[in-house]
Amino acid sequence: MASKAARLSSTDPMELDTAAVERAGLLRSSRGQEIRTRAYEIYLQRGGHPGYELEDWLQAERELTTN
Repeated sequence: MASKAARLSSTDPMELDTAAVERAGLLRSSRGQEIRTRAYEIYLQRGGHPGYELEDWLQAERELTTN
């Protein structure tokens, strides 16, 4: 798995801004609450080790989008 820094440096800054705005909107929505809850479940399943918040969030998004 690529490091966070490598992934961020290879991404267009405008895409990062757009993604951040979309995520901020999601945080205030019921869909955002579903994602947040699932991401927390994933965190607990990993043993509650910090440092993987983004990965947990993205996994939760993927899971809820495909279901």
